[in-house]
Amino acid sequence: MAYRELRAEVPGAVAWSVIAGPHPQQDEGTLVLPDGCMDLIWHCGGLLVAGPDTRAHRTTAAGARAIGLRFAPGVGPHVFGVRADELRDIRVPLEQLWPDAMVRRLFHAAEADPLRAISTVARDRLDGVGRPVETAIAARLARGVPVAQVAADVGWSERRLHRKSLSAFGYGPKTLARVLRFDRALGLARAGVPLARVAAEAGFSDHAHLAREVRALAGASMTGLLGQPGRAENSSIPWPSGSLTTA
Repeated sequence: MAYRELRAEVPGAVAWSVIAGPHPQQDEGTLVLPDGCMDLIWHCGGLLVAGPDTRAHRTTAAGARAIGLRFAPGVGPHVFGVRADELRDIRVPLEQLWPDAMVRRLFHAAEADPLRAISTVARDRLDGVGRPVETAIAARLARGVPVAQVAADVGWSERRLHRKSLSAFGYGPKTLARVLRFDRALGLARAGVPLARVAAEAGFSDHAHLAREVRALAGASMTGLLGQPGRAENSSIPWPSGSLTTA
């Protein structure tokens, strides 16, 4: 199975495609790692929504290929119209979230160009949203800003930050910070940074701390992940640009 990223015409999103190998029955699937994102996925049998993950899992293309949009943390709920924590660690058919007629029209439009069709509907649903405060929160947490400071920066109590985070990201700010720190560590390792430096640069207390977190979130060692094909190979998070909108 081959995974690659494509140009996306949607703010706060990365497009991707997966193509099944010549022997699908022998295909181990694509390794999907927690990254705080949500996905809209087209495949030959329909349309799916992937919620935010708290653990790694393998997924296979439903048919010869799948094409998707991966939305940065905090963006997906604006596209799908549901809280992120309602979709945590699950995949659901899009018709469970949107009216059947709307999904049928989208699937029909996707017959000619799946990426254009799902990109168009995503842009339409994000039109006028601006940059939600939640995406700014995620960016701060990704830089290692403490949760208490993030709450103070946006003028919220820590309790309100936790409640808003569940809705926007699928989990609380401390869990999101763990996921984003792990994603950063993997990115550094993929870029060739020696593992001895990855822990310090990604904000872990020491190498043992890094090893425990990688094992907890990915179910494998960092060395093992570096040899895995698929989405783990390129786990970019598409931070949106634009003005900050508090709510």
